Amino acid sequence: MKIKAAVTPKTGQPFEITDIELPELESKDVLIRVTASGICHTDVSGRDTGMVNPPAVLGHEGAGIVEEIGSEVTELQKGDHVVVSFASCGKCDNCLANHPAHCRYYGELNLNSHIDQETNELVSRFFGQSSFATYSLVNQRNVVKIDKDMDLALAAPLGCGLQTGASSVLNVLKPEAGSSIAVFGVGAVGLSGIMAAKIAGCKNIIAIDLHENRLELAKELGATATIKSGKGVDTAEKINEITGAGVQHVLDTTGVDVVIAQAIASLDTFGKIVTVVTDFNLSIPLEALALKGGSIIGTSQGDATPQTFIPEMISYYKKGQFPYDRMVKYYEFDEINKAFKESENGSVIKPVLKINY
Repeated sequence: MKIKAAVTPKTGQPFEITDIELPELESKDVLIRVTASGICHTDVSGRDTGMVNPPAVLGHEGAGIVEEIGSEVTELQKGDHVVVSFASCGKCDNCLANHPAHCRYYGELNLNSHIDQETNELVSRFFGQSSFATYSLVNQRNVVKIDKDMDLALAAPLGCGLQTGASSVLNVLKPEAGSSIAVFGVGAVGLSGIMAAKIAGCKNIIAIDLHENRLELAKELGATATIKSGKGVDTAEKINEITGAGVQHVLDTTGVDVVIAQAIASLDTFGKIVTVVTDFNLSIPLEALALKGGSIIGTSQGDATPQTFIPEMISYYKKGQFPYDRMVKYYEFDEINKAFKESENGSVIKPVLKINY
């Protein structure tokens, strides 16, 4: 099947919209007409690092309408409105224990994409979907059916970044009502964490970032205090002044050594830090963490199960508790390079491509 896709021709190069071929539908597959796709930091990494094998098609926050289903697909039908999330095998011990985001085969199922240059066929799909395209062929496990009254373009970014931030707070940190949380880095993931902390009833919700515009939005979305980080700023001291004894919970979206060190210094006794960043190495002393009885926890996708958590986020949105539309800006499909540029310079928090080809 011939489709249009935004192709990464070589590592680090701009996207080119061109025709490619999709493989044949298999028994557990779903063919989706993509109407929108969010842009996430992982797409930037896919374009600019050795994560994928160009020429490739990125995109992993797709949403659209089911066009065709394989013979073994029972939970979906043509015409369903869906969001597409990460891929998982469904058979390993972690998947069977309801932790698909920590699937034993997560890397090989998600972190690659390649177009065969002889056949022009997309032979491996980014996060099992490669949604920077007019159509996406995905396994039924990736797909989440949503109500048709939900705007598909707005639903698209729920599949990764927003899910990661909100679930990291609600399902990993699990803050008690009245507790305190600090969120280091308030892009789309961090802002989602702030909204989730408000839902959980946290007393102190402290946003830390370099960008004033993001801190202003953080206050509007639920932060009770903000700290503009940077050279010479003792973030931990400011957090301790706000809370009196430090925070019980930290969400880190930066993966920066000095930020993690500040996060440790800001913890209360037995406090927890959850980090969602996977591409960094820590080289900081951990004595303070041990003395406080604290812990650092890594997570993929906030340990979410998309089929239950994405509808949960939509429910919060409809109730006015998760107003993530405040961070979204829409672009036409052929504006993809502009959308990436504005995301990278910090002027836009969550770009979403509308795909109308």
